[in-house]
Amino acid sequence: MGTITTSDGTEIFYKDWGTGQPIVFSHGWPLSADDWDNQLLFFLSKGYRVVAHDRRGHGRSTQTGDGHDMDHYADDLKAVVDHLDLRDCIHVGHSTGGGEVTHYLARHGEDRAAKAALLCAVPPLMVQTDANPEGLPKAVFDDLQAQLAANRSAFYRALPEGPFYGFNRPGAVPNEAVIANWWRQGMMGGAKAHYDGIVAFSQTDFTEDLKKISIPVLVVHSEDDQIVPYADSGPKSAALLKNGVLKTYKDLPHGLPTTHADVVNADLLEFFQS
Repeated sequence: MGTITTSDGTEIFYKDWGTGQPIVFSHGWPLSADDWDNQLLFFLSKGYRVVAHDRRGHGRSTQTGDGHDMDHYADDLKAVVDHLDLRDCIHVGHSTGGGEVTHYLARHGEDRAAKAALLCAVPPLMVQTDANPEGLPKAVFDDLQAQLAANRSAFYRALPEGPFYGFNRPGAVPNEAVIANWWRQGMMGGAKAHYDGIVAFSQTDFTEDLKKISIPVLVVHSEDDQIVPYADSGPKSAALLKNGVLKTYKDLPHGLPTTHADVVNADLLEFFQS
């Protein structure tokens, strides 16, 4: 574990364990590298080097007041990759982290990358526009910001208790430890970063980024994702990629790397080794 300082003075915390081909993990909003604990241990045991960082304003990284946009996220990821001199990388991004990975590869190139996986990721574009009529109305994201500003702690209990992990579905059994861990990670980060991050993940259009990527990319999404709706995300991203493969689950939640780690890890490993 360590930190690097970016060109604008932001300290980025990262974990770096093991040897072998590196897998670099980019977490979702408003979490931290800790959200990848299961994957880090699993792939470490399979002989990979595993790296995960806390996005600026999240987790243990600097709670900077600005730079909470995809350009900075991608540049911070590049700073981690360059600092550790990682090559032949596999990049894995969940939710907002999938947008970060997509923008990083398009913005900084694929010289150090071998493959990527986007899990329930926000590309191509979440918000509804004239060009994206299937997207979610901007009012949905405005409401998320309003809830965060009003009572962030309560908001960060409601999301994991409900739609993030699908615990609001009939017959679902909420897992208090999972809910509390989500809340813990969220509250470690900065309110300003998380507030601005809602705009970053919802209003960034990744369409042209996806078209630029040529390495093999596994696009994983569930039809029952209540956070990033399936029809306007996974299938569209896979179609825009030059070398994309879509893996669809029927009824898993948005937070499937946590709730169904055994299923997700097995599918990722198969793709990495293919």
